[in-house]
Amino acid sequence: MAERKLTTVTRTQGNNQALKDGSVRPRSFEFDFVDVPVLIDGFRRMVRGLEFDISEMALSTYLCAREHGKRFTALPIFLVRAFHHGAILVNTKAGIRTPKDLEGRRVGVNRGYTVTTGLWARSVLQQEHGVDLSRITWVLSGDEHVAEYRPPANVVPIEPGKKIADMLVAGELAAAIGVEVDHPDVQPLIPDAKQAGYEALRSRGHYPANHLIVVRDELLQAEPGLAVDIFDAFAESKRRYVERLKAGAIENPTAVDRMHLKVMEITGRDPLPYGIEPNRAMLEEWIAHCLAQGIVTRKVSVDELFAPASRNLAA
Repeated sequence: MAERKLTTVTRTQGNNQALKDGSVRPRSFEFDFVDVPVLIDGFRRMVRGLEFDISEMALSTYLCAREHGKRFTALPIFLVRAFHHGAILVNTKAGIRTPKDLEGRRVGVNRGYTVTTGLWARSVLQQEHGVDLSRITWVLSGDEHVAEYRPPANVVPIEPGKKIADMLVAGELAAAIGVEVDHPDVQPLIPDAKQAGYEALRSRGHYPANHLIVVRDELLQAEPGLAVDIFDAFAESKRRYVERLKAGAIENPTAVDRMHLKVMEITGRDPLPYGIEPNRAMLEEWIAHCLAQGIVTRKVSVDELFAPASRNLAA
């Protein structure tokens, strides 16, 4: 009798490689990996249509989706982490000498206001540079995954027919978050952004997560052991990746691999901790920023966001 399969969307990357090649398998089912070439399309399909059994999901999309009653729940498997100091580009002719100069100006945001990169980048502006986010007009290039969400009054859609990158180059926007622009008049707002991210890690433990795993509530409610089985499989795959990192056994390491190595050098710890407790401070910071930025309207606790069977797990 063939094992049961659960449709699963997750990007192929170092910490998931052993799941994708089948060398790590869960005990009670098989992953049926669905190819979604643009991962954010998978997030949208999960939020709007509940199309998959298990799905990678952006953190802030998840929190917004929970507030609007979407029928899936997270496991504390934090697949993607990054520093976002370099996500903010500025037009050098716009008169922006410090981040505070963005106040009173228009700043583009790639895709939606609830995009997690935008959340963390705005938090850097506010927390490290004292920027009043409410005094900026945020211009969005797309809509939100959670169709029911309504952004704050200072968040507006892009004008029809325009593109964020072009508007930044033309000076119609003073800055933009999450876009790639190759133009002499555009440069990062925060100089040496990579080192600024590492310094934030050293000084205040700032190490944001971008993606986690969600599972359809129907499955979690019907199968008490499923959450642990999924967590254990992802954790074992990640453990093998981290061991290879430590051993210098990864050929042609990517920028992400190099970042993980640098985080290990700074912290002396696993660069991809899974579980609530190793990430509680980060998660509390994330929730606070979502509330302050108007991504959600109600304060929630960290623990209530995760499946009960997964709350005491760590790897």
